[in-house]
Amino acid sequence: MNDHVGDSRMIFRGRKIDLALKKIVLADGREAEREVVLHPGAVALVPMVDRDHVCLVKNDRYAVGKTLLEVPAGTIDPGETPLETAHRELAEETGYTAARIELIREWYVSPGVMNERMFLYLCEDLKPGATEHQPDEKLEVVVVEWREAVAMALNGEIEDAKTILALLILDRARAG
Repeated sequence: MNDHVGDSRMIFRGRKIDLALKKIVLADGREAEREVVLHPGAVALVPMVDRDHVCLVKNDRYAVGKTLLEVPAGTIDPGETPLETAHRELAEETGYTAARIELIREWYVSPGVMNERMFLYLCEDLKPGATEHQPDEKLEVVVVEWREAVAMALNGEIEDAKTILALLILDRARAG
């Protein structure tokens, strides 16, 4: 296992991420530097409109040049808890508010290169309202039958990893 030594050296500061060079000690004792993407963390939401329908969003993703079907999600703002982010992002992206939001799981998104931690929430007892999309977001709310959403995660129609993971984790929990 690699150990961190010393401080990291920041080489880029961005709006949502930073990039640092971290010194590490390799298995053979030599020191090396590795690029690490620093991210404040994010939430992924599974908003259940009712027992059999989930709210997803079509999200125009410029990084991959495609519109993807995803669970609503967003980056944790400075000073926010993951739960506060979950409430904010649910309302902004879908227009819904939830009487119940439950933390289901947490995971590292891509620990080989970044420190981002994702928090998965189940959102229930939804009340509709108006969306508040950010200026750089092109989102379309889509309500999908639960079994269809899970099938899309399994057959490749849904290509977003957090969405696949969120749907399959919740489907397994609902089954047993």
